[in-house]
Amino acid sequence: WSMDKQGFPAQCTLGVVTSFSKMECIFHEKQEGSLCAQHCLNALLQGEYFTAVDLASFAQQLDEAERERMAEGGTTTAEYQHFLQQPSSNMDDSGFFSIQVINRALEVWCLELVPVTSQEYLETSEHPTQEQAFICNFREHWLSIRKLGYQWFNLNSLLIGPELISDTYLSLFLAQLQQEGYSIYSVRGTLPECEADGILRITPAIQLERPKLISEVTKQKEKEDGRSSNVEGRSSQEEDPDLAEALRISRQENELDDRSLQEALRLSMQGYLENVPQEEQHHIPQSPGASNSGQQQQQPQPPTQLPPSHST
Repeated sequence: WSMDKQGFPAQCTLGVVTSFSKMECIFHEKQEGSLCAQHCLNALLQGEYFTAVDLASFAQQLDEAERERMAEGGTTTAEYQHFLQQPSSNMDDSGFFSIQVINRALEVWCLELVPVTSQEYLETSEHPTQEQAFICNFREHWLSIRKLGYQWFNLNSLLIGPELISDTYLSLFLAQLQQEGYSIYSVRGTLPECEADGILRITPAIQLERPKLISEVTKQKEKEDGRSSNVEGRSSQEEDPDLAEALRISRQENELDDRSLQEALRLSMQGYLENVPQEEQHHIPQSPGASNSGQQQQQPQPPTQLPPSHST
């Protein structure tokens, strides 16, 4: 490690971290499909510990245990037959997994979840900052909040990266999540050791800008790509003089064709009028080019009575 003026490591010689303001040492999975439960667990444990296949296996085990309990009342009962026809309550095709699956996965590491609204939590927790991690769920989305070193981080997979949370803001953040409808659980037990925790104990993270949502970045990129394609189209014409000249000649030819067509229509109408008796010419509508240049074409007058409207 090289040291800065305050005595903190400025650079990791192993290349793990080169800029602490960007917090590269923190493990963070970005959202893929609806696999937020997998991302939540791996962010909590700070590594690629679980896959969707692993969680699906836990879900199947839970489904089988539920089936066995229902079968105890008889496999021919209407309740059991109805249960068999229902989809799994522990997972679905989108990749969502239930709280029971999360609990089963954490049992592998001798960890358990305690709801922050439970009596156990209220009796044992003095302040959120005294905890080590939280798991939050709203509808079909899971996210984890964990202390690394001496700092708290929002490891939401919908963000482009971890979000640094101050101790003062942690309580407000949790209260805001509860107000939005999130169920919040404190993670109890001993979390596995991770590299980020050791690094951040020595060098606290610095975040100059809060991470954006992945959806916001994607929309911004699409807008920039659209503008870039338009600029490239214009610049290609400017860089290719032959193309620009061809486009100019093509526009001129189109304008000439339009004028030639208008002149042909005018001459055709003029020749036709010469062969029509004078008293019948006022029944023939004139084109703009058929009138004499010194005469002003009369504008059509609006009807004196509006036609009845048709209801839809």
